Amino acid sequence: MAFMQWPGSFCDTRQGCCFPDDTKPAAAFGIHGLWPNYAKCRGRGRQGLARAMLGDDAFLSTVGRRGKCWPEYCDDGNELSPWEIRDLVASLDRSWPTLSCKNRRSFEFWSYEWKKHGTCSNLEPQDYFARALAFKARHDRAAILADAGIVPSDTETYPVSSVRDAIAQGTGFVANLECNRDADGEAQLFQVYQCVDRDAKELIDCPLGMPTKCTDRVKLPVF
Repeated sequence: MAFMQWPGSFCDTRQGCCFPDDTKPAAAFGIHGLWPNYAKCRGRGRQGLARAMLGDDAFLSTVGRRGKCWPEYCDDGNELSPWEIRDLVASLDRSWPTLSCKNRRSFEFWSYEWKKHGTCSNLEPQDYFARALAFKARHDRAAILADAGIVPSDTETYPVSSVRDAIAQGTGFVANLECNRDADGEAQLFQVYQCVDRDAKELIDCPLGMPTKCTDRVKLPVF
């Protein structure tokens, strides 16, 4: 599953955000990760595919090893080397920036995603990151929403059904959405989850819905 994240919603929270090398990224959906998922959750406390596709670390900490919904850390010794993705770094800087204040180096973010999820993808680092970049480049999700009249605003809210329909029409595939809360507790579009095939080459319809933390109307904050 390809996770595309709206930076305005990452930043418009109580914890805020920081920019890599003090350079503000573009106001566009950036890559969060490319995660392989099980068809069904495994182990005790199964949650089903719907919850398997929630995909954030907070949910993982809740599910834990009692009910695994995706593989992770499949090869702890397989560290990412800058040399392996040297020809992709410029594109990754633009499309996969870190916004965390814990570490402002995007390479550390990429390394974390590779070690936790990429090592379970059956792909080499070059292919893993290249395919994530290709999924992002295939569709300008912010432009798709803008064409549907859904534009960043500090005050406007939009029907979440309109957001979902716009993404489906613009990309050709049903996606899942995740919302978070701004500093005032209002729901805002945080991530678009695009399901991919087993070879991580093509988008597919997401087979089931999932808990989204979205309300009937959501914000798309300015970045």
